[in-house]
Amino acid sequence: MHALRNLEIVWEDLMEAFENVDSDMIFFLDRETGEVFSVPTEYDDEAFWLEVDAQQDRFLEIPPFDYGQERQLVHTFIQGIENEGLKGMLVRAFTGKQSHGRLNEILSFYPEEQERFHAIRESFLTDRAANWLEEHDIYPPERL
Repeated sequence: MHALRNLEIVWEDLMEAFENVDSDMIFFLDRETGEVFSVPTEYDDEAFWLEVDAQQDRFLEIPPFDYGQERQLVHTFIQGIENEGLKGMLVRAFTGKQSHGRLNEILSFYPEEQERFHAIRESFLTDRAANWLEEHDIYPPERL
């Protein structure tokens, strides 16, 4: 276990890492500087990877985007919609491929529901990032 750390982190950078769906990129958090940075998975610099591996306590790999949790979030959101017509459209869109893109397209015609969905999603991602930081004994100043 590490000592508790009060670390300056650019929250937008951390959120971008948690929202990343590009499996060709790996995001890290530097526990000493608070910097969030990304590298291609195929980055061909053995010295870099050896340093990251040797300093795993310093360079924390940020977990990739969680499609399973995202699908659960969308399902819960859809169940909370009162407009039965909209709910039916979203259920049909949700069961197909690329459901998230169609969800956003449909919601663009329902601005209040779109805003509600984005607020729920942002809250979910914020909580996921905050919990991950706490698991690593890192507490950004605004979360203390």
